[in-house]
Amino acid sequence: MFFCILFNYTILRDTKDVLVVTAKGSSAEIIPFLKTWVNLPMAIGFMLLYSKLADVLSKEALFYTVIFPFIAFFGVFGYVLYPMRDAIHPTALADRLLASLGPSFLGPVAILRVWSFCLFYVMAELWGSVVISVLFWGFANQITTVEEAKEFYPLFGLGANVALIFSGRTVKYFSNMRQNLGPGVDGWAISLKGMMSIVVVLGFVIAGIYWGVNKYVIDKTSLPVERKKKNKPKLSMGESLKVLVSSRYVRDLATLVVAYGISINLVEVTWKSKLKAQFPSPNEYSSFMGDFSTATGIATFTMMLLGRLILRKFGWGVAATITPAVLLVTGVGFFSLLLFGEPLTPLLATFGMTPLLAAVFVGALQNIFSKSAKYSLFDPCKEMAYIPLDEDMKVKGKAAIDVVCNPLGKSGGALIQQFMILSFGSLANSTPYLGGILLVIVIAWLGAVRSLDSQFSPLAKQDLEREQKLKAEAVETTAQVVGTGNGSLQENVASTNGTVIKQSQEPEITAPEKSGKQS
Repeated sequence: MFFCILFNYTILRDTKDVLVVTAKGSSAEIIPFLKTWVNLPMAIGFMLLYSKLADVLSKEALFYTVIFPFIAFFGVFGYVLYPMRDAIHPTALADRLLASLGPSFLGPVAILRVWSFCLFYVMAELWGSVVISVLFWGFANQITTVEEAKEFYPLFGLGANVALIFSGRTVKYFSNMRQNLGPGVDGWAISLKGMMSIVVVLGFVIAGIYWGVNKYVIDKTSLPVERKKKNKPKLSMGESLKVLVSSRYVRDLATLVVAYGISINLVEVTWKSKLKAQFPSPNEYSSFMGDFSTATGIATFTMMLLGRLILRKFGWGVAATITPAVLLVTGVGFFSLLLFGEPLTPLLATFGMTPLLAAVFVGALQNIFSKSAKYSLFDPCKEMAYIPLDEDMKVKGKAAIDVVCNPLGKSGGALIQQFMILSFGSLANSTPYLGGILLVIVIAWLGAVRSLDSQFSPLAKQDLEREQKLKAEAVETTAQVVGTGNGSLQENVASTNGTVIKQSQEPEITAPEKSGKQS
């Protein structure tokens, strides 16, 4: 399941950037506005709807209700919306708005100009938040104990992140199809149809595997003991959010997710603006992203092997600290090159590189290392932290954190960038300040990891003791049942044997003694 989900996510993630960044009349500056004013409201709306559905639907029905609309949308986009883009996009209206508002409003106007691409962008982002975080990990958390999670969660990721390698090759294959097509053929439209067909097919495979696992694989009697929640009146959505905010444990978890979103976003948008300058064509851009995804998959696979060892040997706290540390080190390297790259131009020329190409490659390395640390350590650590919570907090807390805090982190980074663009004129001018903000965010992230570790470890210990106690009681009960049955059997055998032994041990009486005794 995880392999198919991540295979789709890699295709969608690479494609969404190509669509909105390389579209005519758009640029990388659309991304901060898109994440803040479109992605975040839709994510909040989804979380509200999901929480309502979670109260009325079974877990299996909820899974299918959520995943099938995604499958339908991506199929319709590839075969209907994209081919009709010229008819459905209000290009003339966008041109008039841009002329009256001025070039500084290129980002917001571009959202209207290419609205169907923006809708695809949001649905692709939601696939990452909803299908990976809520559906898959929620399912895994229902059927896994803390001890099993330490053993198997890194392995889930290890097997699944092979998907990035194969998916990256798939994206590159479809992106290079244009070379084999005749003149006048829209190569990107052909590539898009092929990739969306794969997404739809694998979507049905995911649903089929989920159905099969529930029907034939899961033994309901061997599931982890459900953490019972206290009897309390049913809370409204606002009250539920207040409960989540009032919990220090959930606040720390939310800080982790928001801090990652802001940190990666501060670097990523700047990198993508350099990427468009280097690769202006959709097929070239998409081909590079395919290579990028493959490299991320290889790096993540390697990190996964180390992640399992780190979790078992050093524990949750050390494993959760590695991601912010990696992001801090690589982020400093990227921003340093942007700020002090000009003096290196002659040196770079000896390697056949321009400062722009060097910035693209260093930014790619930064993203590869950050994402591999996220997939191999951050995600398993985050998911393990949910396991000791009661069922109500698991479902609603997880939906609030993963579906809202994830886009909130990205939107927070986007708001910072919007403010910087308006204040300093461009992203390039605000680079030193973005580097300083990144430092502050990562320090706050490290503080939240330390706080959460102090709460998670005792809860995990209690959870382990509870599981061990229940197993011990089950063994003891079995032993008593067997002992009682064997005991009665042994008593009967012993009494019979005693009689036989007693009789055999009596001395043999001779005839005179016998007659004497009788007299």
